Formats: sequence, C-alpha cells, structure tokens
Amino acid sequence: MDMIEVSGLVKSYGPIQAVKDIQFRVKKGEVVGFLGPNGAGKSTTMKIITGSMAPSGGSVRVAGFDVFEEPLEVKRRIGYLPENPPVYGEMTVESYLRFVARLKGISGERVSKQVEKSIEKTDLGSVRKRLIQNLSKGFRQRVGIAQALVSDPEVLILDEPTSGLDPRQVAEVRALIQELKGEHTIILSTHILPEVQTMCERIIIINRGRIVAEDSLAGLSNRMAGSVNVRIRVARPGPALEQALRAVPGVVTVVVADSGYSLQMSGEDQAVEAIAESVVHSKAGLLELRREVVDLEEIFLKLTTSEESQTPGSVP
Repeated sequence: MDMIEVSGLVKSYGPIQAVKDIQFRVKKGEVVGFLGPNGAGKSTTMKIITGSMAPSGGSVRVAGFDVFEEPLEVKRRIGYLPENPPVYGEMTVESYLRFVARLKGISGERVSKQVEKSIEKTDLGSVRKRLIQNLSKGFRQRVGIAQALVSDPEVLILDEPTSGLDPRQVAEVRALIQELKGEHTIILSTHILPEVQTMCERIIIINRGRIVAEDSLAGLSNRMAGSVNVRIRVARPGPALEQALRAVPGVVTVVVADSGYSLQMSGEDQAVEAIAESVVHSKAGLLELRREVVDLEEIFLKLTTSEESQTPGSVP
C-alpha cells in the first residue's frame, strides 16, 4: 500500500521554479531518505506534502486523502518536524505537548495518554516540567519530535532533524529515529549522508528541484559504478600473478597497490570467482578479496555537481 503519492509536483517563486515535476511514492512502513544539497527544494517539498504550503501544480495524497482537498484528514495522519521546531519557549514541555495534542483533535483521557507516550518515546521525562526556553537545543529538538508524535501519526515527516546539534545530541536523535522505524512511515529530509546510510531503506536524491535518483543504497551503487571494482591482497605479489589477472575474462584494468591489486571489471560474480581461482592457482597466497562499491558520498557528488547545479537561483 502506498502511504504517500506525489505526482507532477511543481512550485514556483516568481521566475524561480523550486520544485520541477517531482513524482515518487512511499509505501506503508517504509523509511525513505530525501537527500539533496542545501537549496535543492527539500524543505519546499516537505511543506507541500504536509499541507503547510500550496503547490503551483501537481497532486499529493497521504493515506489515500488529497492534501489540498481533504487537508484535515491528512493532518490527522501526519506528524511534522520542520527544520526549526515550532515550540513555545514560555510553556513547559508537558503543557506544550498537551496544547499540541488538543490542536490535533485529541480529546478527553486520550490527551494524557498520548502526551505520556510521546514523552516516554523521546525520553523527556526528566525535563517535562521545565520551560522549553531553558532547555538545550538537543532537548528542544526532542520536544519537536515529541509534538510530531503526540497524535500517534501514521506518517512522520522529519526535516533536517539534527540540524545545529553537537555530536552527542546528533547521536541521541538518530538513535531515537531508529527506534521509531517500523511503527511509522518516515520521510527523513536531510543533506547529511550518514543519516541516510544508517536509517533509510530507500533514497531519493533531489537536485535543483528535480529527482535525479531513486533507489536503495545498494541499487544506486550498482547503477553509478558502471563496473565492478575488486581489491585483492596476496602474500607473494609478482609479475606472473599480474599477467594472470589481466588474462581473466572481464578484467579491464589491473593496478598494483600495497601488497595487492585493484581490478576493474566489466563482469559480475563469474569474474570475481575467476579472479579467486587465478590467485589460488598461482599460489600467491590469497589474503583478502573484496568487492568495492561506490559509496553514498561519491554517488551524491556525481549527481549534484553537474553544470546545472552550479547555476544560481536555488531555494530551500
């Protein structure tokens, strides 16, 4: 079941087109990373999905409801953490969460129940009676996540959830998001690569308002690599082994490197197997053989440093 359906989404600010015909779907329970450089259009897209901003064209459906024709139904099903959490500093954590719960249509005894659940999930019990303005930024970010969770939404939209936090606070927020996996459908909008690598099952990369890639990390790596790289390390390297490796079908290049060789191949598993057999047959003493895949940073740079991406006029 598709929990989120985005089709032909367009958003213009005067002559600048921030979002250009974006289309994607997110299945129920999926955790999707929405990745792009600053100014790529991530926040604009998230605001449109949550109904916080009207598009210039296209459609968005959440749990089968149209965001613009049935906005209240959509808002009941979405928990949204903007880049700057919408917290009121003069309120205590608990009173603020009660206020948000009532705003989201929760009534009666359910208010207390949902507030307790969100406080427990975000580990805010020790500061529940404190004014939000007196909390550290890490705790304020937790309060922002708690307000997104207080209605127990089916969908969580988290926009740059670790922005401006110190390393310890970043680790705490990432651990919290990890705990939420499986309970909610999550879109994590970020420009921080490790967050996507550690938390997301699928990645959507956006650049200058367009989706330039959409796949799992492994799928993106395979597509971007164009060929397979193999690194081998041996006990007894030498010219005879190098010549044998060059003769293996599918091997394109062989480069000598640190008691071993780096090979680029056009083939797949058969070629890797043939390389292993060649090394064993030569009695060079195989110590290590591993396939090297293109990492997310390399993929990201390839897809977002095109000539077009260097032109001015980007927006959030």
